[in-house]
Amino acid sequence: MASSVSSVAPAAHPAAGALRAFVATAAKGPASAALDTIARPVADLLPELVALRRDLHAHPELAFQERRTAGIVAQSLRLLGLDVQEGIGGTGVVGTLRCGSGARSVGLRADMDALPMAELGKAPYASRTPGAHHGCGHDGHTSMLIGAARQLARTRAFDGTVHFIFQPAEEGKGGARKMIEDGLFDRFPCDSVYALHNWPDLPLGQAQTRPGPIMAAADRFDIAVRGRGGHAAQPHHTPDAILAASQLVAQFNTIVARRIDPGESAVLSVTRIEGGHSHNVLPAEVQITGTVRSFDAASQDRIEAALRDTAQGVALASGTEVEVTYLRYYPATLNTPAEAALALEAARAIGLKAGVAPRAAFTSEDFAFMLQRRPGAYLWLGQGRADPGPDGERALHHPCYDFNDEALPLGVRWFCEVAARALEAG
Repeated sequence: MASSVSSVAPAAHPAAGALRAFVATAAKGPASAALDTIARPVADLLPELVALRRDLHAHPELAFQERRTAGIVAQSLRLLGLDVQEGIGGTGVVGTLRCGSGARSVGLRADMDALPMAELGKAPYASRTPGAHHGCGHDGHTSMLIGAARQLARTRAFDGTVHFIFQPAEEGKGGARKMIEDGLFDRFPCDSVYALHNWPDLPLGQAQTRPGPIMAAADRFDIAVRGRGGHAAQPHHTPDAILAASQLVAQFNTIVARRIDPGESAVLSVTRIEGGHSHNVLPAEVQITGTVRSFDAASQDRIEAALRDTAQGVALASGTEVEVTYLRYYPATLNTPAEAALALEAARAIGLKAGVAPRAAFTSEDFAFMLQRRPGAYLWLGQGRADPGPDGERALHHPCYDFNDEALPLGVRWFCEVAARALEAG
């Protein structure tokens, strides 16, 4: 099931051109020269890693369907002599590498799944799977962690145990939680656990993280507003579900402003309103969907309570029936201070310009579940291009987003450095 990338000699490989282009940037200035210095220890791995990343990009797989990807990961790790376990939490894979006599262990995690969206990019390796797109760069994360396994397997520059955790279903489906429920940390004990995410807002060669919250908790609400339905010219005969839904949306937008401490941060957004099919019919039901983002459980509690109270009040005032479904699907991603510091120290040690992120992001990440169980940290790795083209750097989840292959060696080096430092700690 493995891709053919490992059977092609680097000199003849189509990705060799990408490597030459990367190395050639060293002549363009001090920053590019610094990136070349970071990449040099793993330069011989890059042709196959670039080809692997582009192969994964061309064959994206959605949450819990990552069978091809997981097969490539498992075979790649077995060829390195790692102990490999498959099917953890569905399609998850864990490879274990041991060296020396150290008793400590560390987990390094990458996500494998793609987004359920069409790709509009025109690269020759664009998605060949309708309705699936690696629009968040998980193809790059997977390739980086395979590269780190290759580098650590040959250098043995650590003392202890490294667990390479390839997780399914990060995009809203809770693959990290499924792996934990399937015994991830019981079967593969980790003293700490680390992950990264490519970050288009940061220039290539930079990295950031912070102690405490780095990504927000994510909640979803679905609301059904029900009247009886009737003729638009006779609104006195039926509760107006559209009017009630409109009042709900307006009042929801006051919750954060009036129920949350101004010194705290939260977002409530209504993202879908659906109801009615004819210009002269008052619909019997209107659906409202939205999301809430916050950084602590107390804010979550206050927002959910306020949303439910508002729904009850509008129902009473309008004569409608309002049903609220509220799902807290991802907790906030909370870095432990010592591990966040180690993540930045590792980034600086390999030559990245690393600093404390000035604020957390309102996007969410199910690595949060792993950080609820083990100390660890989540790093933003810059991938912003010096010349992104006329349309600028594509944001995560954009239909034309494409992972920047020049970030591959930076992620490989960071994972390796983190492993070595984490196993020395304590």
